[in-house]
Amino acid sequence: MAGTEKSKAKTEQTKGKAKEAVGRAVGNERLTAEGRAEQSKGDARQAKEKTKDAFRH
Repeated sequence: MAGTEKSKAKTEQTKGKAKEAVGRAVGNERLTAEGRAEQSKGDARQAKEKTKDAFRH
């Protein structure tokens, strides 16, 4: 289960970076903001998984 959560986090971060880059390239502030939000969501998921890993070891 933890592996899938970690991969979801990486996927969200990657998609967020892509959205942000496209948003900036075309001048779409909403797309840029969505990209940042998705990155933050991925960062939070990754932090949660790292915390869980720390308590397992």
